Amino acid sequence: MQRLYDSNMQLVGYLSAGAAGRLSVLDSDYRVLGYYYPGRDKTYDKDMRLVGKGNLLTSLLGDVSVQGK
Repeated sequence: MQRLYDSNMQLVGYLSAGAAGRLSVLDSDYRVLGYYYPGRDKTYDKDMRLVGKGNLLTSLLGDVSVQGK
């Protein structure tokens, strides 16, 4: 699981890899916000509504920069 931080280095969420390459984004309280399916190249919100084409997971968190553990 990869930690995600905002521009002030405050933890805002996590990026997690799942089955069949699916990626999930979770908020800082471990609630799922959305999914990215690489085979389809589409991002969906937690209710499986289409967000858009491509990996848009961090947009579900707002302005963040990715920082590894």
